[in-house]
Amino acid sequence: MTPASTERNTPDLFVTPARAEPRSRIVAGLHRTEELAAGIALAAMFLLPMAEVLLRRLGTTGIPGSIPFVQHLTLWVAFLGASLAARQRRLLALATGALIPEGPAKSVASLLTDTVAAAVSALLCVGAVQLVHGEYAAGTEIALGLRAWMAQLVLPLAFGLIAVRLAWQASPRWWGRLFALAGAAMGAWWAYAPAGLVTPLTWPLLGAVLIAAMLGAPIFTVLGGAAALLFLAEQIPPAAVLIETYGLGTDPTLPAIPLFTLAGFLLAEGRASERLLRMFRAWFGWLPGGTAIVCTLLSAFFTVFTGGSGVTILALGGLLLPALLKDGYKERFSLGLLTGAGSLGLLLPPALPLILFGIVAELPIEDLFIGGILPGLLVIGLVVVWGVYEGMHLRRPTPGFALREALASLWSGKWELLLPLVVLVSLFGGYATLVESAALAALFAFVTQTFINRDISIRRDFRRVFTDCVVTIGGVLIILGVAVGFTNYLVDAQVPARLIEWTQARVDSRAVFLLGLNLFLLVVGCLMDIFSATFVVVPLILPLGHLFGVDPVHLGIIFIANLELGYLTPPVGLNLFLASYRFKRPLMEIAVASLPMLAIRGVGVLLVTYVPWFTLGLLEYLGRR
Repeated sequence: MTPASTERNTPDLFVTPARAEPRSRIVAGLHRTEELAAGIALAAMFLLPMAEVLLRRLGTTGIPGSIPFVQHLTLWVAFLGASLAARQRRLLALATGALIPEGPAKSVASLLTDTVAAAVSALLCVGAVQLVHGEYAAGTEIALGLRAWMAQLVLPLAFGLIAVRLAWQASPRWWGRLFALAGAAMGAWWAYAPAGLVTPLTWPLLGAVLIAAMLGAPIFTVLGGAAALLFLAEQIPPAAVLIETYGLGTDPTLPAIPLFTLAGFLLAEGRASERLLRMFRAWFGWLPGGTAIVCTLLSAFFTVFTGGSGVTILALGGLLLPALLKDGYKERFSLGLLTGAGSLGLLLPPALPLILFGIVAELPIEDLFIGGILPGLLVIGLVVVWGVYEGMHLRRPTPGFALREALASLWSGKWELLLPLVVLVSLFGGYATLVESAALAALFAFVTQTFINRDISIRRDFRRVFTDCVVTIGGVLIILGVAVGFTNYLVDAQVPARLIEWTQARVDSRAVFLLGLNLFLLVVGCLMDIFSATFVVVPLILPLGHLFGVDPVHLGIIFIANLELGYLTPPVGLNLFLASYRFKRPLMEIAVASLPMLAIRGVGVLLVTYVPWFTLGLLEYLGRR
């Protein structure tokens, strides 16, 4: 998976150099309106939970309809963000597409993948129209007179825009764009195609969608296209996919993901990384391998709030690599450390993968937060030990510990250090729900970075930060939205039950099951992002874990730890491509440099898998097991 499915310089929708300036201004105005609508929806998501907390502390009943409004605002943020991501060519895709060299082959692959993606988007747009029509007839009310169909209008709007934008970006030539638009029209027509045509062509079309994904089509087209085609083969309209999408979008805990992401973006936009780097250096830089320790801890801290490797490697790589090289660390070690450290922290609360696993597995998210603490610290500790080992072989003196600088740096970074504490105290202290804690985190980051540290200007930076955040959210949540529809088909087809039967017939040992699970999840982590994998894979492995007596919280930590490791696995691990892009080094050079980190993280995965105490020890101590 890559944050930008393709990085070609293609024009925005309906904008070409030959067009007159007034039309360009109209399109620019429409783009600003789209960004403003998404930003307002995210801001409302942020303000409503905070108002609820305040009013509750004052002893009032709160805002009528606040919770369902926030849930439906999540739907708008997700799909307006996905539409913006399509406009900016930042829809998430498999990293395998980046292996295609520039030239004619790349152009042909782009035309084919965008045509398939536009066709799937158009098919899902038709399904969304069917959903809105059915909900309009049902007349379901959300709150205060607002009807559900009004909130669902964002689905056909977003999928329609995505289809047209992908078709327009398929080629710089008109014939290529017309070809892609014809593919989109064919995708929309397929929703009404006769059964005698749909059934025999289902598997060839699925094969075409899969090939397009390997060539670089957005991930959501694979999951959404597969779900829609398989449902149509059963004479079920594509609205079945969007029903599940709407159900996920209104999940009561899902709004925590955009809000924690916003907090992470606010931190990354300001100078928080510089303050934290100074603080970690002052407290740990005097140790052997001090700079490596600092880079490890700083990367883990940021990944907890940004939710994945991308922002950490891209935001901190330019700051940390020069620091390591300046202190005498070998370039290969430095590249490997930063590539692997980009996914550290995903096991620590309130990391987004823990929240998602809790949603899918229907587990208390607080239990997953607690269960992830020791495994997360274990993996970080193993990386720190590696850094110390490398540091001991440096022939350069380390600076001494300066108490005055340590205290000054601690004071400088106090607000960033307080952020995790604010979240955990508000959540575990019973002062706020998970969504309200996420809103509190976003508020805390906003106030500290804008008014206290003054790193972010409301006039200069805020629109850009909100837009970037919404685009990232949209790129992830559109995958989750269609993945849950694909999962629903798998359940209807009794795939989990058949998988249990197959496993029972061939595996009779818990240890063998866990080893097989490790290998399977390693492959999944190479090919899928952790968010979509959660919705597709977790429903399949949960009953298997129950069959072999694996605690579901332990299973969740195993799942996330394995997918962290998959990010580093050659040849298509996500972190390898991100680091290659950020550090401007060949992919194979990054892959070789990351092998020691791959081995170290592999040891951590095995310890987490086969020593359940790391996950369950704190839960047992706190009486939650």
